[in-house]
Amino acid sequence: MPVARRETCDARVIAHVDMDCFYVQVEQRKQPNLRGLPAAVIQYNSYKGGALIAVSYEARRCGVKRSMRGDEAKEACPQIELVQVPVARGKADLNSYRNAGSEVVSVLSHKGRCERASIDEVYLDLTHAAETMLVETSPESMQDFEEEVLKSHVLGLEIEDGSDTKEEVRKWLCRSDASYQDKLLACGAVIVSDLRMQVLKDTEFTCSAGIAHNKMLAKLASAMNKPAQQTVVPHSSVEGLLASLPIKKMKHLGGKLGSSLQCDLGVNTVGDLLQFSEEKLQQWYGINTGTWLWNIARGISGEEVEGRLLPKSHGSGKTFPGPQALKTIDSVQHWLNQLCEELNERLYSDLDQNKRIAQTLTLHGRAYKTGDSDSLRKFPSKSCPLRYGTRKIQEDALILFQAGLRDFLGSYSFKVHGNENSIWGVTSLSVSASKIVSIPSGTHSIAKYFGGQFPSSSTSNPSIDIVIHDAVPSSPSGMVPYDLQLQYPDYAEMKHSNACLDPQDPSNHSTTKVEGLTEESSFMSPSGSEDRVTHGEPHRVLPEKDLSHVSNLSSLKAVGKKKRAGKMLHENCSIINIFNNYHNSRSSLEQKNVSNAHDVKISLSLESQSADDSYSTCNEEIDTNKGGCSVGVPQGRETWSSYNIDEIDPSIIDELPPEIQEEFRTWLRPQKRPNVAKRGSSITHYFLPDKSR
Repeated sequence: MPVARRETCDARVIAHVDMDCFYVQVEQRKQPNLRGLPAAVIQYNSYKGGALIAVSYEARRCGVKRSMRGDEAKEACPQIELVQVPVARGKADLNSYRNAGSEVVSVLSHKGRCERASIDEVYLDLTHAAETMLVETSPESMQDFEEEVLKSHVLGLEIEDGSDTKEEVRKWLCRSDASYQDKLLACGAVIVSDLRMQVLKDTEFTCSAGIAHNKMLAKLASAMNKPAQQTVVPHSSVEGLLASLPIKKMKHLGGKLGSSLQCDLGVNTVGDLLQFSEEKLQQWYGINTGTWLWNIARGISGEEVEGRLLPKSHGSGKTFPGPQALKTIDSVQHWLNQLCEELNERLYSDLDQNKRIAQTLTLHGRAYKTGDSDSLRKFPSKSCPLRYGTRKIQEDALILFQAGLRDFLGSYSFKVHGNENSIWGVTSLSVSASKIVSIPSGTHSIAKYFGGQFPSSSTSNPSIDIVIHDAVPSSPSGMVPYDLQLQYPDYAEMKHSNACLDPQDPSNHSTTKVEGLTEESSFMSPSGSEDRVTHGEPHRVLPEKDLSHVSNLSSLKAVGKKKRAGKMLHENCSIINIFNNYHNSRSSLEQKNVSNAHDVKISLSLESQSADDSYSTCNEEIDTNKGGCSVGVPQGRETWSSYNIDEIDPSIIDELPPEIQEEFRTWLRPQKRPNVAKRGSSITHYFLPDKSR
């Protein structure tokens, strides 16, 4: 529900800029021969010529409406040009329109706080710019105005028959007896006119605008005079604007709330709300909604323009009307994979360009149950923490759908695979990523501190500069919600195995870096079975007499033998080797931080290792025939203490192979102090008689 907010200041200057039939303009820029002709952009499906997405004003004058399909549009306007929207993954691809909208935003954002409301509309808070203009070059002192600003529509401005409209607008802009609020609006009209002309020059797109004291009125005004025009709403004309405005035209009143006002209170226009007191409206609709209705009837809205140039969420969806409804889990999974693939691309693009990460994955759907006409809108939405990577998003989306379908069907059962069922059908699917936040400055991947290269990585890949943090603390089930773990224990028990790969083996798939991030690949043996690291292999035990030589060294867990097509591993998989060249690659700034780590004592007790741990010294090497890897050990504790532990993000350790995780956590874990009770520290000490008495 909308939130009631009082206006903190009635002297704000807010503009709403709305692009004119934007999708058509984007296609006209691609194909200039379409300019001036009746044109429309249609969906990719061929059913009755495809649904219309956008209609040019030339086509509208011929009677074409957006509610029509392509065949109907051709009947109404035979000369209309129908342009199909780009298609990717079996659905509409709107990236070209999103990018074009970003061009417009980059121009508009130069003059004030800018909020991108959708692909083709933007809010601007021009209060500061208008106040500055009023002080430096007020409109009343200006002699010449641009032609475009004189075309402005000023609500409430009375123009006599035969009068020059532009001259009347000039007089309104230059009034010396105008209120402070109206003078600011006059400055806003000049600023918006200049911005619109700049958008046309830089992007070849026209736009319309509304200028008022709040967002609600500015949005209403922008739609009043189109295309390529602007409308100003002085405070004195607000009552007249709202008096005859249909209640369904007001934002938030187009649905059930507006219908309730019509049926229960007999309200048909916004002006009709003036007859009800605030208390009466609160009795009917609650304190918050009642106050909000009372406010909008008087043109009051304290909603602020958010300083947001980027979208708050990313989403990808598709509808399956009529006979196209999905009736098997396999078909649902196919389309979920397509949607998740697109979503993943947009997430990585946002990460690469804007350094932002999303935290929540949500699945929405529409479905029906056979014989239940009221079930279409009842499919529950499901959410879980977002894991980056196409495969992970696809897995989680399928789990969310199955959970939603189980709740939707209730006592019904559903088929997981196989032929179509006769119980349910899915008519719409969408996945979205929300709770997008900026990556904290100074956060880096652990790879930044690696002097060498991963054994299986290509030397041409750049080092990773960004770290994706988990949205919530990781769980054994891979960040699957607890309620879903109970319903789908098979997913909760899934475990991913990691292994060191032989870079010379062409059958192996090395870790892939995508847009500055690393995505884990699935390592499969030629037979199709999953390769795993073999633990519990025999290991060498150091003689007791040699323990004195390694008492000051960190004991390292040997990497187990890995079977792959009959080959033995000969690669060094220890993380220590990755750090060998760390000193040579550090910058001078990082060297200053090394002293902070000298006080960190990292030593491990050989007695604390399990029976399966293997030990090595600087002079001994594990026999590769026993299935281990040779491990190089730094000489002494001083070598390890030279690394600045504070610079390493602990959350990135989870991305390392299991055997390296164990080794790395062991290195980070400080040595435990012996649990030796101090003399006199027991509780009985405090109850002993005082001998000094």
